[in-house]
Parts: sequence; structure tokens; C-alpha cells
Amino acid sequence: MSHTAAAGMDSKVITFAEIEEARERIRSSVTTTPCKFSKLLSERSNARVFPKMENLQITGSFKERGACNKLMTLTSEERACGVIAASAGNHAQAIAYHGARLGISTKIVMPEGTPLVKVTRTRNFGAEVVLHGSNFDDAYAYACQIGDEEGRVFAHPFNDRAVIAGQGTIGLELLEQNPYLDAIIVAIGGGGLISGVACAIKETNPKIKVIGVEPAVLPSMKTALQQGAPVELPEATTLADGVAVRRVGDLTLANVSRYVDDIVTVSEEEIASSILTLLEEEKTIAEGAGAASVAALLNNVIPSLEGKKVCPIICGGNIDVNVIARIIERGLVAAGRLWQVEITITDTPGSLAELLTHIGKMRANVLEVAHNRTFASGLSFGSTHVELRLETRGDMHINEIRHRLNSLGYEFDEDI
Repeated sequence: MSHTAAAGMDSKVITFAEIEEARERIRSSVTTTPCKFSKLLSERSNARVFPKMENLQITGSFKERGACNKLMTLTSEERACGVIAASAGNHAQAIAYHGARLGISTKIVMPEGTPLVKVTRTRNFGAEVVLHGSNFDDAYAYACQIGDEEGRVFAHPFNDRAVIAGQGTIGLELLEQNPYLDAIIVAIGGGGLISGVACAIKETNPKIKVIGVEPAVLPSMKTALQQGAPVELPEATTLADGVAVRRVGDLTLANVSRYVDDIVTVSEEEIASSILTLLEEEKTIAEGAGAASVAALLNNVIPSLEGKKVCPIICGGNIDVNVIARIIERGLVAAGRLWQVEITITDTPGSLAELLTHIGKMRANVLEVAHNRTFASGLSFGSTHVELRLETRGDMHINEIRHRLNSLGYEFDEDI
């Protein structure tokens, strides 16, 4: 990188003073979230784990910090003009909530496919919601247009100094709550969160590692670092929709280049499994982006954390209940606690009851039974299929049931 380019990057890097000023500004307006030792996550990862629970903010994510700081730095003239933003979720709710609290008119452009619950919550927090376009880029372009037409101030979700400084207040809290951390794991979308946190940490204690996590299907920051500039990646669908950003900002890239030690990626299955782990073992709800840091920790994609004090930031908890239901079901299947099997039985009175009696004796719980003689194909006359959905104790229990069914002479098919 040339000296001129390096100087340009330096001018984009956030300062520690900006984060300290943000802390004083928003101190009484956002929640100081807990960062307590997790015995279960520690045992699972062989590290000493202290999750930072940003999902406990009023609007359910860390975005409140940056949104609040941005709004509170506006001049009285800018407040009078109102604010425009583009967001598919957490930034929208944060701007709406703090805008209403501060008496600032807010208008949010959201993609047309945004889940109804997020649209409704954003409206309930006090914003005017405009649905436009099929993705964030469409919504962003339209928000810029509205901002120009109506003279509103644009509040960017990540590529903004005031927003980055606000997110950096998490770093200051962590240093107070647990000053002896060895590593902090942060999900990356546009990079606003990790930019602020990394500056606050590294300017205080550069020995603490700051590691970013991106979904493997959309590694926009990792790609930008490799190319030396923001690159627009193809559209991709990820469970971590809160970090589904195709192009990072020039400000965030400069800060990540300066302060972040490493960036790793996690798969969709790893994210889903971590959402389930947090729900079942930590009794906390995390969205895909919120669970990404835990996914990196539990799946050993970050080397040399064994025995170290590690803080995964649970950055948000706004997840659709239907998605949770699908994740729970997939997780139960993966863990061998849910088994679906098609069994061939004789089409005679009592044969279904006999099968279910055998299943009951093996201590499996029958959740669903599908028994359809009319449409059974490929069977000899006098036989029929029964589809069973069973709740089991794990893979060993399923193997026991398989062996027992075989010994009783039943034919069965698991590929249904």
C-alpha cells in the first residue's frame, strides 16, 4: 500500500476518544448488558467463556448503541429535518426506538420481503416504514433518494463514524467487566460492530485478540481484506441474515485492517446448531448473527483458545419463531433425537397396534403416525406402509430400535 493510500486509511480509522465520548453520551440510554461466566459453553469449548449478552438490549440487538449515538450527535436543525435509514431489521428498530425517545421523526425503508414481525416492531417503535425493493441494496438506494427529496439525514447502519463509535462502547464495557480477557469473538456484517469494539480493545490492551466471524456463504470483509478494497459479493441466503452484507464500508474496512487479528467463517449448519445450543443450554434466544460467534467457538475454527478467557458477543436475538421451530427440528434430527422411518406391516387388523406396542416397549415416543393403504405403491397385496415420527434419546437408541425391528422381521426405509 502506498504512503498516500495508508494516510487515507488512517483518516478513516475511528479514535478511542470518539468511543469514550459516545459512552458518556449514551450511558443512560442503553442497557449495560451482562458478561458472565458460562459453565456449559466453557465445557463444550475447553475455554473459559464469558458471553456478552447484547440480545438483552430493549430492541434485541447491539444496534441500539450506534443508532443512539448517531441520533444524539445530530444538530437541532438536523433533528428537525428527521432521519432516513435502510435496514432489514435491527438497525431499523434501533433508529425507530431512539428516534421516538428523542422526538426525532424517523422513516425506514425495508425490503418488501422483510418478515412481518420486523416491520410491525419497527412501526410499533415509532418509525414510518416504507417497503421497497427485493433486497437491502434496493432499499438503500430508495432511502438515499427519499433523503435527498425530503432533506432527511441518512443514518447508515455501519459505515458511519458515530455509529461505529457507539458500537465501540461494548469494548469499554468488556474491559470493565472482564479486563483479563484473552480473546473476543465478533460477528461481522458491514463491520461496524467489530470496528468499534476492536478500537476500544486494542487501544487499551493490544494483547487481547479480536477475531471476526462471517457466514461462509458471504465473507464480504474477508474478501475486502484480500482485495484491499470493498468488493460486492453475489447475493446469498444465510441464516445469519443480520450479517448478510454483500459489500462492507470503506470506514469499517480501514478499522478492521488496523485492529482485527483474524477473520474466520462458519457454515449454516454450525450457526443453526449454535442457536439451538444457546436456546437449550444457556436459555437465551440468539438470531443467526448472534450465534455466529458461539459457532466459531464451539466448532474449533479459531486455533489456540483452549484454556483462554474468551468472550463471544451475542449481538442480537431477533429471530422469527418459525425459524426457531425449524432449527429445533433440524437440530433434534442431527442429534438423533428425532427419527422418521417407514415400516412395512401386514394389512390386517391389529398389526399397527402390535408395531406401536413394540415401539412403546423400546421407550421411544411416537409423535406422528401416517397410515395410508390407498396410495401405498410397490407393495404386495396384503401389505402396507406406516410412516412413524419418533422422539428418541439419541443415535444409540435409534440403533437399538433398528436392531429390534430387524429381529422382529420388519422391513423399513429411513430415506423418506
